[in-house]
Amino acid sequence: MSEKEVLHILGKKVALGESAKVSFNVAKLHTQNRIDVPVIIERSKVPGPTILITAGIHGDEVNGVEIVRQVIAKGINKPKRGTIICIPLINVFGFIQMERMFPDGRDLNRVFPGTKTGSLASRVAHKLMTEIVPHADLILDFHTGGADRFNAAQIRIVKDEVVLDELAYVFGAPFVFYSKNLNKSFRNSCYKLGIPMLLFEGGKSFHIDNTITNTGVNGVKRVLGHLEMLGRKFKVSKPKKHCVKISESKWLRAKYSGMFKATVSINTKVEKGDVIGNITDPYGSFNHFVKAPNSGYIFNVNQSPIIYQGDAIFHISTKYSD
Repeated sequence: MSEKEVLHILGKKVALGESAKVSFNVAKLHTQNRIDVPVIIERSKVPGPTILITAGIHGDEVNGVEIVRQVIAKGINKPKRGTIICIPLINVFGFIQMERMFPDGRDLNRVFPGTKTGSLASRVAHKLMTEIVPHADLILDFHTGGADRFNAAQIRIVKDEVVLDELAYVFGAPFVFYSKNLNKSFRNSCYKLGIPMLLFEGGKSFHIDNTITNTGVNGVKRVLGHLEMLGRKFKVSKPKKHCVKISESKWLRAKYSGMFKATVSINTKVEKGDVIGNITDPYGSFNHFVKAPNSGYIFNVNQSPIIYQGDAIFHISTKYSD
């Protein structure tokens, strides 16, 4: 077999038409127990692109993990042509501890591309970037909102990238949010290697939302269908909502501390001056109406019932096309 017909990954050879589960292993627990991060590989007999599907860069982002789990459980990751590599849970350390960060206190998504002799998070980033990412022609990376901030389903890409624009539209999330690649992030490191990535955001930490999950799974099917990789038994449905492209946005922060309740739903289009939430006190003597500072779409809502002055409570688009 030629080199193109055999995938050499994490010390294993996987030929066309073969399936494999290999371990992405970096370190043991302090108890000396091994921590294996399964990497699920499915290869068609027919050559084609290699798609890497990842989730769980943050240990608390379980909705992303659930999306990739369903992709595997339903057999969507078995391609008609090409190769699909799935890593449902990268930060298994944080997942075990129910923590966002790594045990070393670092945010994995701020240490890429990592180093071989650096911190634990840096070593994981380095191994991912050197032993797995170079095989990919496209990456689908799944995230959720931090803490109690619930993100509308959205694809995040940089502006003026024709391939990413096309794939984001194909994915079919309600929003495409144009945002810059953050320094030392997974997305930025892949961008520098010339490997396109669709970063999906949806839901909130430690929560699985069926709508978000369905949007993510259907988006994967649409992208695979577009690339002629989706298995014949799967049907591709059209998105239920048209795609809104957001080029500029801002966070609305709480003017007061207190008990908070949003009065608009996620994905809602509001007009300037609309009441979108209330901040009250526990004693019934204070009620502040939160109003929309401009017309736009609400695509992130803080669902925490208790907030402090300065907390981000809404993310609203300021420049968009629908």
